[in-house]
Parts: sequence; structure tokens; C-alpha cells
Amino acid sequence: MSRVTAFFKMGLAATTLVLTGCATTQHQSDVNDPLEGYNRVMYSFNDKVDSAILKPVAQSYDFIMPSPLNKGVSNFFSNLDDITVVVNDVLQFKFIQAFHDTSRFAINSTIGVIGFMDVASDLGYKKNNEDFGQTLGAWGVGTGPYIVLPLLGPSGARDAVGLVGDYYTDPVTYVTGPAARNPFVITKVVDTRAGLLSAEKVVDEAAFDEYVFVRDAYLQRRLNLVHDGNPPEDFDVFED
Repeated sequence: MSRVTAFFKMGLAATTLVLTGCATTQHQSDVNDPLEGYNRVMYSFNDKVDSAILKPVAQSYDFIMPSPLNKGVSNFFSNLDDITVVVNDVLQFKFIQAFHDTSRFAINSTIGVIGFMDVASDLGYKKNNEDFGQTLGAWGVGTGPYIVLPLLGPSGARDAVGLVGDYYTDPVTYVTGPAARNPFVITKVVDTRAGLLSAEKVVDEAAFDEYVFVRDAYLQRRLNLVHDGNPPEDFDVFED
């Protein structure tokens, strides 16, 4: 059984779903996956890149980094992500949530020392998950065909388009010059991958066909996110 393909935010989705117990996935014959042949090849490619490069680096990072510092780095990037969350709160007309998430960002950026400490969660300002793919879904745009992106991993056509908005609301995008920006990007990728190390065994043990497991888990989780955990009872993600 191969390892979970994981690179940046989209590669996190299926594993996060497994950890939070949002769904149990089974093979769906009517899933919207017309590119399955290509997707399986790309999934395998991503997995090989992960196995050869990203996972060993993440393991070394996880071994070397003291736990408090490791947590602080994760908190720092999570705090930056709250900017994207707030923008999408507003675009989805969730103005109360936007105020909540703006307050969270302000607290962690000041009292939390530019986000290295998640003080806001301790004060009751929980982390929300919003991105441009979810915003498009809230506006009525369908998931579209499932697609595995090079290096980025599981996606749908809608979420792939949404990545453009996520890119332009990420503060790291505006760090001037590759010499200054690349360390942020590399650290974010490695820290994200290190966070998945403990999750791999769950997928390995649960999945007879890992590709199908990850695909169906990804689609189900995105459905839950778009509908804030309450998808319509008659909505079938596999017929989108």
C-alpha cells in the first residue's frame, strides 16, 4: 500500500477527513471521475515524489524541531491562512463569522506574537475553514470532475479554480523576491507534510484501493465544508 499523496493544502483534505471521522468511504461506480486513468497515474507520480523527497525531509524536520517550535510554526501559517478565511467569509455573506475570524487574526497577530501562539483558540475564537473553492460552491458552482493535480493532489475542477483566489490572498505571495519568499514556501510545505506523518497508517490500514479511498473522502469532505457540515439530505456528491 502506497503512502498518502500530500503537498500543500489540497493534499491535506482526505487525511483530515480520516482523522476527524467525517465519513466512511466506499467505491462509487457513478463518481464524477472521467479522468480516472490520468488521475491514477498522477496520484502514483505524486506519491513517488512524496516518498523520495517530501516525506524524508518532513521526517527529519519533525525529528529535529522541538515540539513547541514545531507547533509555533504551524500556528504561524494557520494565522496567515485566516486572512483567506476572512475574505471568503465576506464573499459568502457570513459577516458575523468574518468579525469572529478577524478578531481571531488580530488577537493571534498581537498577543500571540504574529501567530506563533494560538491565544485566540484559548479565548473561544475557534479556527474556521473557508477558501475560494468553498465560496464558489456556496455560490452554486458544482464540484465538477475530480482531478488529481501535479504535486497539489486531490481536487475538483471548481476547487482547482479556487486555488487562484487562495494564492492571491496568501500573504506569502507578496513577499518580495525569491530569496525572501522561498524559505516561507518551503517551510510551509514541509511543516504541512510533517503534520500528516501520524495519519498515514490510518489510510494504509483502511484502504483496499487507496486512490478510491482518498478520492471519495476528499469529495465528501468538500461537500461537508461547502455546506458547513450540513449538506442537503438529497444531495449526492457522486452525481455532481
